[in-house]
Amino acid sequence: MRLLSTGFAALPLLLAAGFAQAAGRLVVTDAWIREPPPGATMLAGYATLKNDGDEAVSVLTVQSDAFRMASLHETVVAEGMSKMRELHRLDLAPGASVELKPAGKHLMLMHPRSEVHAGDRVDVRFLLGDGQRVETYFVVAAPAAEAAEDDHSHHHSH
Repeated sequence: MRLLSTGFAALPLLLAAGFAQAAGRLVVTDAWIREPPPGATMLAGYATLKNDGDEAVSVLTVQSDAFRMASLHETVVAEGMSKMRELHRLDLAPGASVELKPAGKHLMLMHPRSEVHAGDRVDVRFLLGDGQRVETYFVVAAPAAEAAEDDHSHHHSH
C-alpha cells in the first residue's frame, strides 16, 4: 500500500509558503539558492514572486539572518556587457508575478555566517513598501539538480 505516500511530499512546502496572511499578498514559490563552492562569499537566490492580492505590492528589500547582506539585483545587458545592478524596489501589479532567475532578477546573498550546503533551508524575509514582512525560506540546491529530472540517470549532457 504505497499509493498514498507519493503525492504528499510536496505538502509541507506548500503549507509553509502559504502562511503569509492574505494581506501580505506576496506569495513566494519555487525558492532556491544555488549551492556555492566552498568558501564562496556571494550566493544567488531564485524564486517566483506573485502578487495574489488586489492591490499593488512593492518589494523594497530582502533580509536573511544567515547572511550579513542580502539585496535584490538584476542583470542588465548594456552595450553587449552584462552588468549587475541593485534593485531598490520591485513593483508587482495585482495578479502579476516576477521570476527571479539566472541572468535576470535575483537575490544576492553575501557573506554567509556559516557554510551553506545542498539541502539546507535558508530563512529569507521580504520587506514590502507598506511595512509588511513576508517570511519564507529558500532551499539550497546543487546546480546539477536543475537539469537532471531523474537522480538515477548517469548520462551527462555536457
